[in-house]
Amino acid sequence: MDLERMKNCWIQTGSTGKFMSLRRRAAVILMKRQVNKMAGTMRKTPRGAKGKVENPGKLFVRLMKYVFKDYLWQCILVFVLILTGVIANVQGTMFTKNLIDDYITPFLLTDSPDFGPLAQAIGRVAVFYAVGVVATYLYNRIMVNVTQGTLRNLRNELFEHMETLPIKYFDTHAHGDIMSVYTNDIDTLRQMISQSIPQIINSGITIISVFISMLILNIPLTVVTMVMVAVMVLCTKASAGRSGRYFLEQQVNLGKVNGFIEEMMNGQKVVKVFCHEEEK
Repeated sequence: MDLERMKNCWIQTGSTGKFMSLRRRAAVILMKRQVNKMAGTMRKTPRGAKGKVENPGKLFVRLMKYVFKDYLWQCILVFVLILTGVIANVQGTMFTKNLIDDYITPFLLTDSPDFGPLAQAIGRVAVFYAVGVVATYLYNRIMVNVTQGTLRNLRNELFEHMETLPIKYFDTHAHGDIMSVYTNDIDTLRQMISQSIPQIINSGITIISVFISMLILNIPLTVVTMVMVAVMVLCTKASAGRSGRYFLEQQVNLGKVNGFIEEMMNGQKVVKVFCHEEEK
């Protein structure tokens, strides 16, 4: 409901105050307080996110220290499992060269090929891939516990800190925007801890190991590949810079929407409960 309509509603009702019962007077006073509270809340700028994050490196280090405070050994184990999984997958990929040079090509030159060595080699590769699958499953499972435990501790500390805030804070900030801290912002941290950070580590180790393997196999093709990778990095950096700005705007708008719904819907309920909605 529009704020001006609500103000006009209680003003028109107050003009006939001498004919109103005590209950009606109490209803008007309650609604007036609610309208004034909403007006003060809507004038406040929602917390939201800033247009630009200052010192992202320090923020990342601070976040990792918070995670390591309770889950240091789990994070070390996750790193070891990621390294194991990447090495196992790279070994499986490198087997393609040996498969062609050491097994398939000799089979073409003989009339009665022996498939025993090939079966043993395939078995070894299967073991490598199995180790990679198990390592991937284990580090994902551990990260679930690390992420949920960290977010639980963070929510508890947020709630304890919010209990110490004065009532003025809640009167001058939209309730939906405050709730957005516990929902949208915490969920963003969950995605970063459980998905983004492990993927960055996995991708970094994979790039290094694949680059070394490419140099061993063929240097000219490696140069061509690196040129294309440089083009992809430039395009990704340009698009990521633009998408990051829109992501920050999304967080701001989420806070605004939550604050609007929380405040305006509550105000609408107060008006309808005391039958002060505008009659048409």
